[in-house]
Amino acid sequence: MKLLTYKIEQKARLGVLSKDEEWVFPLRSMGIEYEDMMDLVRGISDSEKQLIDYMLEKHADSPYGILGAARLEEVTIEAPIIHPGQDIICLGINYMAHAEESARYKNEAFDGTREYPVYFSKRVNQATACGREIPSHKKITERLDYEAELAVIIGKEASHVSVEEAEQYVFGYTIMNDISARDIQNRHKQWYFGKSLDGAAPMGPWIVTRESLPYPPELSVQSRVNGEIRQDSNTSLMIFGISYVISELSQGMTLMPGTIISMGTPAGVGMGFDPPRFLESGDEVECIIEGIGNLKNTIGK
Repeated sequence: MKLLTYKIEQKARLGVLSKDEEWVFPLRSMGIEYEDMMDLVRGISDSEKQLIDYMLEKHADSPYGILGAARLEEVTIEAPIIHPGQDIICLGINYMAHAEESARYKNEAFDGTREYPVYFSKRVNQATACGREIPSHKKITERLDYEAELAVIIGKEASHVSVEEAEQYVFGYTIMNDISARDIQNRHKQWYFGKSLDGAAPMGPWIVTRESLPYPPELSVQSRVNGEIRQDSNTSLMIFGISYVISELSQGMTLMPGTIISMGTPAGVGMGFDPPRFLESGDEVECIIEGIGNLKNTIGK
C-alpha cells in the first residue's frame, strides 16, 4: 500500500492511494486515526494494515463507496513525514560508480574498494513536498546538486538487531532527493551544512509499505533534470544494503520508529559531469524509483 499525507480544503489528512493510483482514500473513513504520519508509523497495528488492504480491494471499482474519497489531482500532496522526528541518517558514496565520480570531482585517489559505510546526518526542519519549489539559496551557493535516493523508514525500535532480523524493522520506503551545496561542502570540509539548507530535503510522494515490495528491494533509480536522464541505476548496486546498515547502526544506537535512513545516491549527479552541471533556477528535477513513484520539484529563484 501507498500511504500519504495530503491536504484538501487546507486541512492535512492521512490517506492511502487506490490500487489504480487515481484516488485517495482518507484513513479516518476506515476508522484509522493518527495525528500524523510519524504517529501512524509508531502505532499502526497489523490488523489496521489488514483493514486497509481489505478496503482497497473492496472499493477497487467503487471509490465513492469510501466517505471522503477524492481524486488524486484534486488534493495537495504533502511530504509523507512533514517534520521528521530527528535528523535524517544518510549514507555517503554507497554506489561504486558514485564513489568514483566523487573522487574525480575532488581530485582524490580512489582504490575501488570501500570497507565501511560512510554515515552522516542531514538536518531537516520540514521536508519539501512533491511539486514544491526547492530554494536556490543563491546568496550562499552556486553549486546546488541533486541526489536521487531510496529512503527507508524504521517501523519499530531497533537495538542490537542481526542482519537476518533487520527486514522486520522496516516500515516502508519513500524517495529522497538529497539536495547538496557542493561549494559549501568543499569550504567546510564536511557535509552537514551543505546538505542541511532549508528546503533541501524533498521527500515523497508517499510511503510504500515494506510488504508491498520484495525484500531486499531491487528497484531502478533515476533522476532527470528538465526531462534529461542524469542518473540511471538500481538499488541492487548499493555497496551496503538495507539489512547491513540497520544491523550495524543498531549495535551502537537505538533506531526509533520513524527514523529515516537515506541509502545513498548512484552516479550521475551534477558534480560528476565534466564540466559539472549544477542546478539553476527554473530547473525541474525528478527522482524516480520503480515501485514507489516520481518525486518532482523545481528550483526556485
